[in-house]
Amino acid sequence: MPVTRIAIRSGKSVEYKKALLDEIYEAMLTSVQIEPGDRFTALTEHGDGEFSYGDLLGIDRSDDLVQIQVFWAPGKATDAKLAMYREIVDRLGRNPGVRAEDVLISVVETAAENWSFGNGEAQFHDLT
Repeated sequence: MPVTRIAIRSGKSVEYKKALLDEIYEAMLTSVQIEPGDRFTALTEHGDGEFSYGDLLGIDRSDDLVQIQVFWAPGKATDAKLAMYREIVDRLGRNPGVRAEDVLISVVETAAENWSFGNGEAQFHDLT
């Protein structure tokens, strides 16, 4: 049940943005075994003065930085998360051609009762 947010600098093509959305979803399907159709992703574009980054950890980032935040309930194994990071970087490197240095991924885990997928219900609350 991930909800994924992607932030990039404005000016990329529709094809580039679609590739980001598709490749990140495919990477999660194969690496952390999300359910097919479990796709809730938003991409935001930011202009001059709305997007910044640094060289934290000596990583040489560029204006092509792709910031990815994945929100889900706790329970995914560390190995699966590490595989997801690698799979996202590999896929985005192939399509649409994002450098590994320009992929920043963070995962935020929040308890199942904090999720409502519709109808005002916490569908997964009783499963924990």
